[in-house]
Amino acid sequence: MRDFHFPGRSPVFALNGMCATSHPLGAKTAVDILEKGGNAMDAAIAGAIVLGICEPQMTGIGGDCFVLWQDGDGSEVKALNGSGRAPTALDAAVLRDQGDSTVPIQSPHSVTIPGAVDAFCFLSENYGKIGLSDILAPAIAAAENGVPVASRVAFDWKRDAAVLQETARQFYLIDGKIPEIGQVFRAPNQAAVLRRIASEGRDAFYSGEIAEDMVNTLNRLGGRHTMDDFADVAATPTTPVSGTYRDIDIVEHPPNGHGATALLMMNILAQFDIASMEPLGTLRTHVEAEAAKLAYDTRNRFLADADFMTRLDHMLSMETARKLAALIDPRKAMPNATSISENVHKDTIYITTVDRDGMSVSLIYSIFNGFGSGIASDKFGILLQNRGSGFTLEQGHPNELKGGKRPMHTIIPGMVRKNGKVIMPFGVMGGAYQPNGHARFASNLVDFGMDPQTAIDLPRAFSDAGSMKVERGYSDHVRQELSDIGHNVSIPETPIGGAQAIRIRDDGILEGASDPRKDGCALGY
Repeated sequence: MRDFHFPGRSPVFALNGMCATSHPLGAKTAVDILEKGGNAMDAAIAGAIVLGICEPQMTGIGGDCFVLWQDGDGSEVKALNGSGRAPTALDAAVLRDQGDSTVPIQSPHSVTIPGAVDAFCFLSENYGKIGLSDILAPAIAAAENGVPVASRVAFDWKRDAAVLQETARQFYLIDGKIPEIGQVFRAPNQAAVLRRIASEGRDAFYSGEIAEDMVNTLNRLGGRHTMDDFADVAATPTTPVSGTYRDIDIVEHPPNGHGATALLMMNILAQFDIASMEPLGTLRTHVEAEAAKLAYDTRNRFLADADFMTRLDHMLSMETARKLAALIDPRKAMPNATSISENVHKDTIYITTVDRDGMSVSLIYSIFNGFGSGIASDKFGILLQNRGSGFTLEQGHPNELKGGKRPMHTIIPGMVRKNGKVIMPFGVMGGAYQPNGHARFASNLVDFGMDPQTAIDLPRAFSDAGSMKVERGYSDHVRQELSDIGHNVSIPETPIGGAQAIRIRDDGILEGASDPRKDGCALGY
């Protein structure tokens, strides 16, 4: 239990249903859907699409999603890959011949075909209860009537707005200026798109006028996208991957997401007695950073589109983890294990829902960089993701850019399972930090016995591209000791990521936790 003398968040408890996410209006939308008879899938989709209006710098219908869920009957966890592919006519050789060494992050070549809308329509039809019209109604209202800009959203908007290109500036600035806290942001053109999807389904987005708007905009800027690329989008049902940390199982989405990186990192940490260390001490922070360097180096070598990746078993092997753990010196930081060309450290939104029948959903939904590619479609203002910058241009690499291929993705939904039963859907936002965040969250729960809210609140550190980012919640003493053993320590401009979780207790009570690093909350009824 937290000390009530100090600011903080209490867990949220409810009996019938719950949502935890990064914006209160997204959480309220989801709970409203649950109260009206929708299930957890309906609620998660409805809340997620509202978040595209509340947090347009993070997500939107021009992006991708990954989803894990378990039906209330306790069956196996299911997974859906809602990530898009590179346009068929694009190839790494084209960019190499232009002199590029990386995919330009604000160019049309960074825009993969958005996959989230197809995924949401598939999930609504096959696993929802109330239908697209009711699911999309709250987002249509939010887009038409507007939402006040929240504090963290305003912070991010100001930081990221410089990438908005000419058309996008018309849609994502207010009278040519960056919105301030409390100003109302409206997106009536997106409301029109959502209304068509509600009545006509996924084809309204992937063919006809709306798809033509996206294709024509991208082609005008030099992209190689075609109407066939959009028409061919199809989410892929797949099988989750999982691993054990102490006495819990962590379920992750398989590649092209990098959940396997989280599982490898947990396997490395399992070789150490983390529970004997101070939660915010130098040793734990150092060992975690070294484990991250090694796990991420492995990811950078092998992780790719599932159709091109051949070393997943190697990443998940405990023998691999033991060999990597043996490389960690508890008294000395190793150099950054690798440098990579892919664009990886950005942010996103995450939403989790649980309904009265026990169905649980873990959904993550993103346009990658702040404001994605910075390109918005000319007519409808659909902000397009830049997930294609997750490819490498290195010839022969499994993650090399190829037409029709999915890039390595940083977004990963998660679930905690115990004795075969899902006890907690969760997610940790923060781009490249996410596998590190999953491992830290699991360790906080198991090694230090923290409740989900405390585990989320705990200050974070992340060794990223040679810089050891340490949040202000750490002591200066620990920062100095980390520096003394070779870490290049800095305090990050923004807090590291965000997280949401819902614990399904043995007595059936739902316990929600939401990260104070974001504007959001957990709500139940």
